[in-house]
Amino acid sequence: MRTFARGATYEKSIYRYQARLWIFGDAIGAACWRKGYDTCRLQMTPREDKIIVALSMNELLHLTSLAHLGFKKMMPNDRGFEMLRFSDEEQALCGTSAVEKLERAIPEKHRPSQHAANRQALIRRWWSAERKTA
Repeated sequence: MRTFARGATYEKSIYRYQARLWIFGDAIGAACWRKGYDTCRLQMTPREDKIIVALSMNELLHLTSLAHLGFKKMMPNDRGFEMLRFSDEEQALCGTSAVEKLERAIPEKHRPSQHAANRQALIRRWWSAERKTA
């Protein structure tokens, strides 16, 4: 900017450089807007290995209830689903961690309070009994 208005001591001289300054200001503004837009887009876009799902509160409550029920049905001592069961304690712990991520998305006042503890107890009871018999 100093090179544009160097020696501009009176009004006529300043007006000569106004058009150049407008173009410069427009270029700076566009660059700043573009940088902000790109940064925001990167922050809002999920990584390749993540997805974003928009659910209503009701949908989220139903989904976590179904996930909890599915978790209970996949425990080895449940004979409801013969083909899909947790094969070991580590797999069950990974499953309960995924269900807990869903539950943490529910605001505190709506969150089911005992599901996580119930799943942990199911895991401890089943695999501790399995260790005792082994």
